[in-house]
Amino acid sequence: MDIEVQPGSSRQGIVGINQWRSKLTVAVKAEAQKGKANEAVLHVLAKTLALTKSDLEIVSGQTSRAKRVSVKSITLEELLTRLNDALTQDGE
Repeated sequence: MDIEVQPGSSRQGIVGINQWRSKLTVAVKAEAQKGKANEAVLHVLAKTLALTKSDLEIVSGQTSRAKRVSVKSITLEELLTRLNDALTQDGE
């Protein structure tokens, strides 16, 4: 799953989809230093998608706002359903 991170945000969570870049946008309060934002991203995704942090892995973009996250233990269909639910709950 391709995501775009907004570190140092005043809110935390999945904030929408960047249509132009075709990426899920995730805002985190943590600053982008010493892996804090990466940990926060995994925490937000795990909580929002009802997964454990061990089900998620940042496979590329560790030092970039653009990241690719691997999701284990659920099907693509289930992932899309959970993302849709999360976006709908936030009024997107």
